[in-house]
Amino acid sequence: VSAALLLMASVATAADPLPSEASPTSISDGSMSMLDGLPWEDLRSKLSPSASLVDVSYADYVMDCLPEFVDYPFWERTSFELINQPSGLCLPNLWCGWDMCYPRPSTNGHSNETFAQFEQDSAMFLSDYYGLDVGNTELFDQANPESFLYDESNPSINLPSKVLFPVTASDVIAAVEFSKVHKVEISIKNSGHHYGGASQKKNTLLLNMNRYTQYSPTGIVDCDVSLLDGFSIAEDLSNQACALSLAKDKSAYVRVGGGENWDKVYRAVQKANKAQEQEGGGYKYHVVGGGAGTVSPLGWTFLAGLSGTTGGRKYGFGADQVLQVEMVLPNGHHVRFGPTEWEDAEGFIVPRTIDVSGMCRSNSEEQDEETWQWGSCPDEFDVDFNDLWFAVRGGGGGTWGVVTSLYLQLHEYEKYERYEVSPAEDCAALGITPSGLWLEFQITYALTPSSIDVTKEHSNACGTGNGNPDYHCYGEEDVEQGWARFLVKKNVTDFPDGACLVKTASDFGWKDFTDFAVAGSEGTRAEGHAGDFPNPWLSMTQTINILIPSAWIEASEDNFKTLLQRFSGPYLAFGGGARTASDQANSVSKAHRDAGGWSILLSADDHDTDAFWGEFFPQMYDISDKTNFPAVFGANHAGSTPSGPRKDNWTEPCPKEWTFEKRSEECISMQESIYGTKLLKRLEAIKEVVDPNYMLDCAYCIGNNRPKAKAVQDDAGVAENEKDGTSSSTPINDGGVSGAFSMGKNQPMIFLVGWIGLLQFQYMLN
Repeated sequence: VSAALLLMASVATAADPLPSEASPTSISDGSMSMLDGLPWEDLRSKLSPSASLVDVSYADYVMDCLPEFVDYPFWERTSFELINQPSGLCLPNLWCGWDMCYPRPSTNGHSNETFAQFEQDSAMFLSDYYGLDVGNTELFDQANPESFLYDESNPSINLPSKVLFPVTASDVIAAVEFSKVHKVEISIKNSGHHYGGASQKKNTLLLNMNRYTQYSPTGIVDCDVSLLDGFSIAEDLSNQACALSLAKDKSAYVRVGGGENWDKVYRAVQKANKAQEQEGGGYKYHVVGGGAGTVSPLGWTFLAGLSGTTGGRKYGFGADQVLQVEMVLPNGHHVRFGPTEWEDAEGFIVPRTIDVSGMCRSNSEEQDEETWQWGSCPDEFDVDFNDLWFAVRGGGGGTWGVVTSLYLQLHEYEKYERYEVSPAEDCAALGITPSGLWLEFQITYALTPSSIDVTKEHSNACGTGNGNPDYHCYGEEDVEQGWARFLVKKNVTDFPDGACLVKTASDFGWKDFTDFAVAGSEGTRAEGHAGDFPNPWLSMTQTINILIPSAWIEASEDNFKTLLQRFSGPYLAFGGGARTASDQANSVSKAHRDAGGWSILLSADDHDTDAFWGEFFPQMYDISDKTNFPAVFGANHAGSTPSGPRKDNWTEPCPKEWTFEKRSEECISMQESIYGTKLLKRLEAIKEVVDPNYMLDCAYCIGNNRPKAKAVQDDAGVAENEKDGTSSSTPINDGGVSGAFSMGKNQPMIFLVGWIGLLQFQYMLN
């Protein structure tokens, strides 16, 4: 660690803080020591021997987290190093240690700042993102008086002062009970990948789940198909996951702990497959998961879960893979729940959920899971498990309860292939490049397959991420023949042998995505883990995703050409099973289900923003009902600053000259843009029942943008909300960047995302 960082751990910089704005007092505002004076030893005495409760500060963030950004160039950074730091504070987006993932000093959540100021600050600091340098000297030089990041008195610092590393469910229950008594807000973190920084918050007790019990290494269960005849679900739901799995014509699942990431799950599935192979069989299991090993199966799943690289177009979104949920609710009850009644549904590949049942654990202090006792919930328990099942799968993580485990569907293994095009010069001369004909083919194969004589079944077998140069396929597909027909259609006939198509899975012996993911980290600091991408960077606060309806794409050839010419990407994880694998009892928006893809955007451009809201939005979506704004944004990868259009005119973007406060008042919020008005209202109503005191009030989560009453001081000096009596506050931060739509001249910048993926993969192999 550099001497500058060591110095910063104990000495404040000479930076003059900027003028601050007045703000109401609340538990989420003010000094980081607001939780001092509470009887923390009472909580510590109830924890399991392996759990730990630690005091943390801004100095820990500097010591533990900044070295990864300062000492290593972009390509060498890894979130695996950040996850395992002792403070539990590190985040893959460095700026998310400050309010709104924006380090400019402010005492009221940047309500008086404009996007123009944010844009100016970003331009100064974000050369790290584009240039991939070791570090930006203006950002990391502590002698620079304008450096917001090295000012420990910066009121925008958004870090908790207490971190609990639970190991058992009883540790989580103890924390929730303590928080109920002392009106302490809880934040929950697994890997911290939320682009808006929702996983931790100042003046909260942070539950860092990274050391929680791992289940996946021994959690793969094969269900006995013979039980289908006369099979009934046990009262304690111990066989419910198998019952539902068998009803979906699947015969296995994996239990995942509340602190696991996809790296741990992928390696568990890979190990199980290789064990089957060593015994004379072949690979047996396939899991639908995220593209990065450091992403959590929990937060990813609860925000729909895009799986372009792991078969989502065939098997459904991440939210569709859940069989059973186990969590500790804000009322202190440890529950498990899942569907217990279902029926076949025409047009869908999974049954429709009719009823969901749940159980409560009666011996909450028992740490040994073998002795847990599950039974009916007490009479005063007022949470509807049907509502909870609906809310958690699509309605986001960190706000409904603390998840201790998920039971996820495993699919029968099917042959895996990964395609990309050769970088040879003679291929590039023909226009066969990742951002040229190959990208157009990927989009054609996924969205208009009949135009190259590809069936929908073969089309749905393949997918990819946002503009990525690789194409991942499972089972029967038609990529090689479809590619040849596509080239003929494009009048490209004089191509080298193999048509510049490379089958990397076959060439490297990767039999499943898990093999590719683990192999991709060889020779890097993340070696032995599933691939870690994107690498840690400063901020993704401007990220916004436009869901592009498949019906609009298919409506005319002109629309398809517009998609190719004016939209970035797109992310090909939609259609097929992503539409038909729904149990029709989840909160994944209709826009997600009906999308053909999405365009992931990293920057605002005035012309392009006007073009989207003014020209394309009315074409793509029905906006005739002015009481019901339609869902239009994707949930995964949503940043902290974007918003929808103006409330008084949905065809005009939210002006970036407005302050964030004015944006939150006069523009459609990010949440409403993700869920739509009606779905958001239903989720907010469920939140009021599940967590009426907002013990869990993470940024950009359901209910977080509710109107806040001014807080007052009680006799003990603790801020209490006049409206609902809970310790809770939220900065005015749900407005933000005008709809960041990138077309035309911004196209090359967006393709950088896909190119980063290609360059990283090549870097890993070299």
